[in-house]
Amino acid sequence: MGAADNQQVPELGNAGSHAVPRPNKFSSGKLTRLQMVDDEQRFSGFCKRRDKLSEYMQQRWGLADAGFDYNVVAVFGSQSTGKSTLLNRLFGTRFDVMDEGQRQQTTRGIWADRGTDAMPVLILDVEGTDGRERGENQDFERKSALFSLAVAEVLLVNMWETMVGLYNGANMGLLKTVMEVNLQLFGGSQGSKTLLHFVIRDHVSSTPLANLAKTLRIDMDRIWTGLNKPEGLEDAKLGDYFDLKFSSLPHKLLQPENFEQAALALRSQFVDTKSSEYVFQPEYKRRVPADGFPHYAEAVWEKVVSNKDLDLPTQQELLAQYRCDEIAAAALIPFRAAIDALRPRVREGEIVQGLGEVARTARSQALGAFDDQAARYHSEVYAKKRSAFVQTLDGELHALALNQVKNALSQAADTFSSQSHKALEKAESSDRSFSVVVGAVRKRVSTWFNDLVDSLTIEGAEWTLAAEVKQLEAMLDTITAKLREAEMERALKQLRRQAQDTLSEVVADRLNNPDEAMWSGVMAGFDAANTEAEQQLRRRMDMAEVYGGEQRSKLQRALRSGVWEDMVRALKEEVADQMVLLKLRSKLEDRFRYDEAGLPRVWRPSDDIDAQFAQARSAAQALLPLFSRIDTSASSTLPQPVSAAVGTFFPPGFDVERSLVLISASRQRELGKRFGREADALYLEAKRAMVTTQNHVPVWVMVLLVLLGWNEAMTILFNPLYLVLTALIAGSAFVLHNLRLWGPAVRAVGGLVNVANDHVHELLVEAVNRTDPGRNRDAPAEGRSRRQARSEEIEMDPLGDSSKDSSVSRSSNSSHSISRSSSKSQLHT
Repeated sequence: MGAADNQQVPELGNAGSHAVPRPNKFSSGKLTRLQMVDDEQRFSGFCKRRDKLSEYMQQRWGLADAGFDYNVVAVFGSQSTGKSTLLNRLFGTRFDVMDEGQRQQTTRGIWADRGTDAMPVLILDVEGTDGRERGENQDFERKSALFSLAVAEVLLVNMWETMVGLYNGANMGLLKTVMEVNLQLFGGSQGSKTLLHFVIRDHVSSTPLANLAKTLRIDMDRIWTGLNKPEGLEDAKLGDYFDLKFSSLPHKLLQPENFEQAALALRSQFVDTKSSEYVFQPEYKRRVPADGFPHYAEAVWEKVVSNKDLDLPTQQELLAQYRCDEIAAAALIPFRAAIDALRPRVREGEIVQGLGEVARTARSQALGAFDDQAARYHSEVYAKKRSAFVQTLDGELHALALNQVKNALSQAADTFSSQSHKALEKAESSDRSFSVVVGAVRKRVSTWFNDLVDSLTIEGAEWTLAAEVKQLEAMLDTITAKLREAEMERALKQLRRQAQDTLSEVVADRLNNPDEAMWSGVMAGFDAANTEAEQQLRRRMDMAEVYGGEQRSKLQRALRSGVWEDMVRALKEEVADQMVLLKLRSKLEDRFRYDEAGLPRVWRPSDDIDAQFAQARSAAQALLPLFSRIDTSASSTLPQPVSAAVGTFFPPGFDVERSLVLISASRQRELGKRFGREADALYLEAKRAMVTTQNHVPVWVMVLLVLLGWNEAMTILFNPLYLVLTALIAGSAFVLHNLRLWGPAVRAVGGLVNVANDHVHELLVEAVNRTDPGRNRDAPAEGRSRRQARSEEIEMDPLGDSSKDSSVSRSSNSSHSISRSSSKSQLHT
């Protein structure tokens, strides 16, 4: 502020009606200013001061009922540049001014007051910027400037002439920040402009105001061009949101009279509504009624305070951020080099030994390198950056540790499952319980996994692997349940297999010897096998610690249904079509071919073969209905009727009625027809045997043959030549008959006959050629080729080839017919 800021407001003569600012008529001799925002950034709404602001608007300032007929003016500028003095001179307010003897900050926070002479203007005196009290902390400067820019219709930018053309000195950087944030927060919805009234103080040089204004306008255009505009406002112009106005005041101490006159002229721009320089134009109105201004101002301040774009760091913080980032990046290089060497192995599923030690060493070295260099910088920044650096390190180590633990989980689950299976198989013959066997394996696996997790734990890290340990326990519980279920399934299969072996023998024995007690024997075998299997199952369930009643009942029902199905399968194999026909034929033969003593029957003409056959066939056919359906009435374990066994003895939904039917009605009819044909064939065979027995040669015929052939027999017996020839022929015939070589012998004889015929034919052809040499010159060659072909045919063709032996067969047939005719003629003779 200027050197005389502590002076009272003088009476200005020769200034017309606006010359003397009179005291506020609503003040009643008291100060009317109010601190709207304190230096701790608390709005007047704290401690119920919002009612105080409303009270000032109503009682002290008389603006509550003004509606829209009021205006708001704020001041913006560096500390100690005379802002409060300027407001006091222009509006007659009583803001505190600086003491020349101490020259320290006077205005702290944001103060409000009303202009004198009933001016409907609310004046905001804002704490100056660049004060030594706040140092590098520009947070309040930015927020107070943004608040003033948002609520004021006219913002007085107070600066010295020597500041024009400077960037930081003229607060251009701060102005750029608040304009940019103002555009982001209120640019799309404010709907009104703001007048930026630049007041150039201590204008004592020869530089015209127009040139100073031009410089400031260029700076403002440059600032606007460099703003980061929000989406949709990229093409917005400075004139769309702000109007610029420029005024200057002479030096207050060097030119006091000129200063007072210029101040009065500047005041007229705020009070003279008829003046062309009048600043309160309709386009600057915020359209906020006066009684709602306290709420409006508080809402704007809360929005400004909560905006993070204004939390810009100081130079020390910027340096600390930059250097901490550099140090962290440098410390990460060796850390990642140590970790990346192990990362591919872990990703491939390997469990890397010593991973935890490598991770702890790399983390400790990285933190040590960071702390050694970064701890010298801004403490708050260092603490934040160190926390972020630790999170980065722990994040990478956590991901690596999780991959290692996932590999360990998979290996632990596989090891537990495989070793438990082997241990259960070895313990099957012993009395060790399921929990003892599986519990020992589980303890080994859990100990190994927990040791691995402990090796990966890093002291001071925010993450833990407790969730993975719980996951292992859940996995082991699931595998244990599956092992118990698999153990029970294996027990069921073994018990069914044992019962099936027993039932197969019983079923085969009873159905191969069918009688009225057949099904009683079958069901007795089922009851015995099922009872034994259930006893073994209860013992296996006790060993596997299956104690739940429902689960035990379920397993028992599954075993019963399995044993029943195995028995039904064995029965159906025994009553297959061929097996049933074989059993029926066996029954028929037993009753028809054998007598009551079990001896074979020799049918005589006096025997009643028809009655015997009818009885035997009826007895055999009676087996078909017996085989067709299982009779469970003799069972001691199955509930009666058998349909009541579903849900109690058998599992729910088990179709026991369907399993009782072994041979359907249609199959019975078909099998009956087929058996009838086979029985008829057996009957015809027996009939033919009886006829053969009845049609034997009479004794008198044999005697007659001996008497008539006596001479020929004596001739053969007493003639050595005939005797030897007859013996050779009889012996050859005997051998050929026993070896079944009549066919090959006949074909061989036929081949010899054909060779002889060819040889005779050739001799005749040669004889003819000797008598007539010119005739048939090629006949010998043809004869030789035909003989050669015949010999090849005899050598290459098998003896059993009937298609190429037709001629031999015909010749043999003819020879046989000749021999038969000669035999008949001798017999007649």
